[in-house]
Amino acid sequence: MSDPAVDVVEFLLTAHTYTEEDELDEDDLPPRYRQVFWSDGSIERPLAVTQDRARTATSVDHPWDAVSDLLFTQRTEFSGEISLTQPEMALEWYLDRVADDDRLATNPTVAYAAENADDIEVDVSREQAREDNQPIQADRVWIDSLLDEYFDEDEDAEMLDLVQILAPEEIETTLDDLVLTEDQSNEVQKIVTAIENRDYLASIGLSEIGKILFVGPPGTGKTTISRGLAHELGLPFVEVKLSMVTSQYLGETAKNVEKTFEVAKRLSPCILFIDEFDSVAKTRKSDEHAALKRAVNTLLKSIDDISLVRDEVLTVAATNHPDQLDAAAWRRFDEVVNFPKPDHQMRADILRIITRDMQMAEFDPEEIADETEGLTGSDLRMVLREAVLQALTEGRRELTQQDVMDAVQGFEERDNLKNMDMIDGEGAAIAGDGGQEHEHGHDHDH
Repeated sequence: MSDPAVDVVEFLLTAHTYTEEDELDEDDLPPRYRQVFWSDGSIERPLAVTQDRARTATSVDHPWDAVSDLLFTQRTEFSGEISLTQPEMALEWYLDRVADDDRLATNPTVAYAAENADDIEVDVSREQAREDNQPIQADRVWIDSLLDEYFDEDEDAEMLDLVQILAPEEIETTLDDLVLTEDQSNEVQKIVTAIENRDYLASIGLSEIGKILFVGPPGTGKTTISRGLAHELGLPFVEVKLSMVTSQYLGETAKNVEKTFEVAKRLSPCILFIDEFDSVAKTRKSDEHAALKRAVNTLLKSIDDISLVRDEVLTVAATNHPDQLDAAAWRRFDEVVNFPKPDHQMRADILRIITRDMQMAEFDPEEIADETEGLTGSDLRMVLREAVLQALTEGRRELTQQDVMDAVQGFEERDNLKNMDMIDGEGAAIAGDGGQEHEHGHDHDH
């Protein structure tokens, strides 16, 4: 259990050291502290520690009460600010109570203070801590402030509706949560390597790199892997649904397309994910909506003009219908990654991951995998969801193998209904609604 006094003293040490040392920048502050000091697009010195800021940063309900009996702390009655009277004593007190280096590795500012203090030896340097610390570009407050700075809420509202921007801290899925094919694993490793070696790639003239097309049916993990990569690398995730871009209900579509790429460049380094990329082909083949055709041409040109090496934007597009893409769309990408439906072993592994936090009685994922050929990761999650809900209606939280098998059968029956020709109008609507989530469902669960 965390010690409230240690938490508050660390916060005070961080604020004091950062204020005194101009060499330190925003990336030296842990994200939980950056958020409370962020104002009008920056963090300005001096960092004043108020009761509210300390409470927000440390989750200690009564920060001053936690440290009021320590010899090196004080509170200004008029302003209510809490500060250190003897920073050196506070640092020694803190390091005596931090049992290992793991905590110090999350705070580059305190690591810097310890590294430069007399008669103190620590195994964690400021640079090491900075490598493990989430950069400020990954913070929600930084993303929001940048959007406020460069884009007008009224003028650019239409464009901002086209994009969903996630900070890494908002993405729950990690790469460890995913089951990947060998090709997918290799591609992820190549992406990570390219991002880590951007300067070298630029020095040898390889700037046209980092544009990837993910191809596969719905539910096979195209979106999920992209988000997991953003979480793993600590990068903002900018998602654009191309079907919305090419909607006839949006005005100034070409201008909006350009601005979505501008958003990605402003938030760089980041991952730009373009979903439903086959909408390009549908629009280019249509004789209608010349303005939308111009928007698609703008999109293709924007992909040409953006670069991982030069702009620090990794561009990933996804399509469920690669057969609808023409040569002009294909040649924009330097890598194409296949996302097939999972085989038997992958289905078993996916089931193990989905159920790892569930209460299971004699669960055999191999048997379930035998019965679920053709199902995607998204389908398997839906199966487990139904099994859990059915067990809960019966007053149970522990799932049995039979619960899961019954859910598999129920899923198959629903899938068969989706493909029936319904004569009655009302029945057809119901069947269509029931099948829509499976046919066009999100790609988030493989």
